[in-house]
Amino acid sequence: MRISPLSDDEIRTLVGTARDAGVTVFDHADIYGDERHGAEKRFGDAVTFSPSERESVIVQSKVGIRDGAFDFSREHILRTVDESLEALRLDHLDVLLLHRPDTLVEPEEVAAAFDELAAAGKVRNFGVSNHTPGQVDLLRRYVTQPLAFNQVQLSITHAPLIASGIATNMVGLDQSIDRDNGILDYARLHDITLQAWSPFQKGFFDGVFLGDRENYAELNDVLDELAAQYGVTPTGIATAWITRHPAKIQVVLGTTNPGRVQEAAAGSDVTLTRAEWYRLFTAAGHILP
Repeated sequence: MRISPLSDDEIRTLVGTARDAGVTVFDHADIYGDERHGAEKRFGDAVTFSPSERESVIVQSKVGIRDGAFDFSREHILRTVDESLEALRLDHLDVLLLHRPDTLVEPEEVAAAFDELAAAGKVRNFGVSNHTPGQVDLLRRYVTQPLAFNQVQLSITHAPLIASGIATNMVGLDQSIDRDNGILDYARLHDITLQAWSPFQKGFFDGVFLGDRENYAELNDVLDELAAQYGVTPTGIATAWITRHPAKIQVVLGTTNPGRVQEAAAGSDVTLTRAEWYRLFTAAGHILP
């Protein structure tokens, strides 16, 4: 999302560091960058995969957001994928996600677009981003391919999809409000992999909680303590909090810092205990009834 200002060498270093750390998925969207397909083009200009390397990585992109509107029309999906492939200098996407929900969606058009893309070998897997279970079910009624992914915002401090289920049926408690119609349980029931974007954000683009002792002193104390205990950094523990969940959530780092990639990857190898996981949860301000 933020690679446009980087040089080719910086992009290659970022990608190489990620791959060395075990990262195999590279996440894009047509709207990322200073212009449409800007970040994809920078990636395509800087990174060239050999045939064997290409088979070992997953390149995904997203479609559906336009200036002032959302658009899941067949024409827009097909055109955007062609533009993304050209920008990335690839012959196929491993994953295509529908970005923010289009309330004017005609699911038959989405199904037609997906069928064409799959038949042409341009897209191998499909999913959504920021969709509720009902919105996914509407698409699944028509789309023949599995909708295998749902990319959603999730961090220790921004965790309504987890926190509401913990506080369910508690009258008068804001945490008990179900804001997404049970995305987490629905994903687990239907073999949908959740991908967590903004895993270190306090809220919706409000900055990171790591090191923010003005607003999250207790949380940072616990992060520091567990980081020292496990031999990783607080970034690693914040990552481990997400990957500890049995839903097997993937973490979308969204960083251009190679060191942050290494720290997060190291944290993904940490398995927090239940007590440690819940301790972080409550230190972030969530309630255990």
